Amino acid sequence: MSEFQTLLKDCLPDLWRYAYSLTRDRALADDLTQDCAERALRKQSLWKQEGALKPWLMKMLLNIYRNQLRTTSRRPQLVPMDDLNYDPAAPEALEQKLALSQTASAMQKLPDDQREALLLVVLGGVSYKQAADALGIPLGTLMSRLGRARAKLRELASDAPALKGAV
Repeated sequence: MSEFQTLLKDCLPDLWRYAYSLTRDRALADDLTQDCAERALRKQSLWKQEGALKPWLMKMLLNIYRNQLRTTSRRPQLVPMDDLNYDPAAPEALEQKLALSQTASAMQKLPDDQREALLLVVLGGVSYKQAADALGIPLGTLMSRLGRARAKLRELASDAPALKGAV
């Protein structure tokens, strides 16, 4: 296995998490990750080896995702609460699932550019500089998008009903 293939293999879990956060569907995330890996293998000669591979792959995955959205006009689907496993003996687990569902719902309300920046940094685990490079924007623009996204999430969280009353 070549060095490039080894580096690519090491990035696959992070790529899949990022793909899943964009699509909210396991099968679509699998397909998106596979499409990205295939394209990366075909285009490995374009990768500038002085930089990290993960941001290059994240940008490629995001571009593939955007192209798919343009061609299919598909929007991410949220998992209905009924599909979550419910254990009445574990109210703490239910509270966590409700909080996770509310967070996922709130993230879908963010503008695409803010959601993509937030997911790239938080779920993708890349640095701010790498995220800005992957998105093709200045570092200051990334920081303002992250700030606006986090502020909007805080605002939506403060408007959400108290979890204690929901249990």
